[in-house]
Amino acid sequence: MAEDGEEKLLATVQHIVQTLGSSDTMTEDILRVFSNYDGRLSLDKLYAARAAAASAAGGGGGLGGGGEHSMPESPTLPLPPPPAAAVSAAAAAGRPPPVTSMERTVRTLDRQISQFVAMDRLIWADSADADAFLEAVDDLIGTVQELEAAGTNRGLFDRAEELLSRCMARLEEEFRALIERPDDAAPAAPGGFRSDGSDDEEDFGGGDGYGDEPIPIAKPVTDYDVVIDALSPGSVANVHQIARRMVDAGFGRECAEVYAAARRGFVDESVARLGVRPRTAEEVHASSWEELEFDIARWIPAFNMVFRILIPSERRLCDRVFDGLAPFGDLAFVAAMRTQALQLISFGDAISSSSRAPERLFRVVDMYEAVRDLLPDLDPVFADPYSAALRAEVTAVCNTLGSSIKGIFMELENLIRRDPARVAAQGGGIHPITRYVMNYLRAACGSRQTLEEVMEGDFGAVGGAAAAVDPDRPTSSLAVHIAWIMDVLHKNLDIKSKIYRDPSLACVFLMNNGKYIIQKVNDSELGVLLGDEWIKQMTNRVRRWSMDYQRVTWGKVTTVLQTGGPGVGGLPATAMKQKLRMFNTYFQEIYEVQSEWVIADEQLRVDVRAAVAEAVMPVYTALISRLKSSPEARHDLYIKYTPEDVEACIQHLFEGAAK
Repeated sequence: MAEDGEEKLLATVQHIVQTLGSSDTMTEDILRVFSNYDGRLSLDKLYAARAAAASAAGGGGGLGGGGEHSMPESPTLPLPPPPAAAVSAAAAAGRPPPVTSMERTVRTLDRQISQFVAMDRLIWADSADADAFLEAVDDLIGTVQELEAAGTNRGLFDRAEELLSRCMARLEEEFRALIERPDDAAPAAPGGFRSDGSDDEEDFGGGDGYGDEPIPIAKPVTDYDVVIDALSPGSVANVHQIARRMVDAGFGRECAEVYAAARRGFVDESVARLGVRPRTAEEVHASSWEELEFDIARWIPAFNMVFRILIPSERRLCDRVFDGLAPFGDLAFVAAMRTQALQLISFGDAISSSSRAPERLFRVVDMYEAVRDLLPDLDPVFADPYSAALRAEVTAVCNTLGSSIKGIFMELENLIRRDPARVAAQGGGIHPITRYVMNYLRAACGSRQTLEEVMEGDFGAVGGAAAAVDPDRPTSSLAVHIAWIMDVLHKNLDIKSKIYRDPSLACVFLMNNGKYIIQKVNDSELGVLLGDEWIKQMTNRVRRWSMDYQRVTWGKVTTVLQTGGPGVGGLPATAMKQKLRMFNTYFQEIYEVQSEWVIADEQLRVDVRAAVAEAVMPVYTALISRLKSSPEARHDLYIKYTPEDVEACIQHLFEGAAK
């Protein structure tokens, strides 16, 4: 009786299915409803009963036998994978083969996924929808993999693949939207790296030439130990779930490209906030140095901000989004950062290859130090093979900036050599080239460690182990180079001294410039680099020039004043008077001219005056005394300069404009 009741129940269900099942999909849905309603109505029993009814109808022995009261034939219900005999029987009866369970799975997934794909809002706006969609995606990926492994139903595999492509396209949209417009607002980042896009009025800098709208310029940052969390933890978890599905489905590269495109806008805006504009090498080379100094002043902090804060933060975010999904995280990171990183690097290259005028040294040193100090911190950020090229680019620009520094020093030598010997320094004073070179080298020694490193050719060494400099042995490459520059300067000054027609003034010129050089060396680290021996040699040169001045200028004066010893053999009064007149003439000429000359260093001026007085005053005083003591000379004696007058005049020599 129970069996009869079950048969009647199955027959009733079959009648309902035939009546209402207007399509294969509807038929399958009705059968699933009945199977869930009553345990006796399992899908296997329902499909078996359906197959039996279909076979009876095909054999002509079915109900109604085709009479006028027979029920219209309903669409055939897809069947599970039956025995081969069932497939053969269906083919023999002229019906389509029964539908397999895999086909039913694909149809079901198609319905489910199509509903999500057709949504006109973000799926992730509702967490339940997101979970359901991800579950359907997981099922579809597994189904595609099974079909591919079986390789027996190419048509169904292609259909599943097409559905998977549609699914991945929608996941890409969701992925991009979650990155560009995260549900949770990211915290404001320091230095203008805020992800909310808000702009304070005070952040705008005008007149930067970036187009019609002003560019918001970042506030200064000195602490680089900062991480930008551009996405909230919830958003990171969501995009990671999407990334994992896309990688599992074989769309890892597409996922990396979408990620890079979505993050690139944030990166571009962040760099724009730093006030750095892209410039070609041709534009850099054509710009004035004043413009480039302004650009460099912005480039250095921007370079630090990008490579110390922005890039490490993007690496951290990328690693979290693509956790366990290598190498696609590395690909996404490089694609997101490469353009802006190379833009900054290219500016450094352009500066390195531009003019090597000496005045550019200090800004180029600043750029070099910024890149060099960064290099050790890049290793953990650019550790993967895909970003190794960027690491190499940074190293390369460090090397080119170092080479540029060496080239600038060489250009300084050429500048000294080319400085024309046309116009003499007034009054034998310090020549502008001397002031320029010594102040230049003195300032350069403020970056002595960097210059030592560059001259040794060990670019980037300070980032690792800096080479020690022995102050007692000035034999480093920098010391040798500066000593060579000093030698070039000395030869140039020697040539310039020959412009003066008066040999005395030439000696004063060399003394002035030599003393100035010694002062600048002693007051800076140049003394350490050049060494005590060099300073000693330069001091001896100044002393020799002073002696030359005494000989050339006052030699004839002291010779005139010689009167011989007292007593027998002494000069007659008339001869002594003649000597006095000659002295008056010589002394007046010297005083009128050399009181307009200048000795800039006070101590040198005192020393030269003392040497003059020491040479002149004894013999002049002796001459005046003999004239006054001579009866013959006292008659008609005219003394134009008393010894006190001569002493006073000597003390007024070399005062120049201060006279």
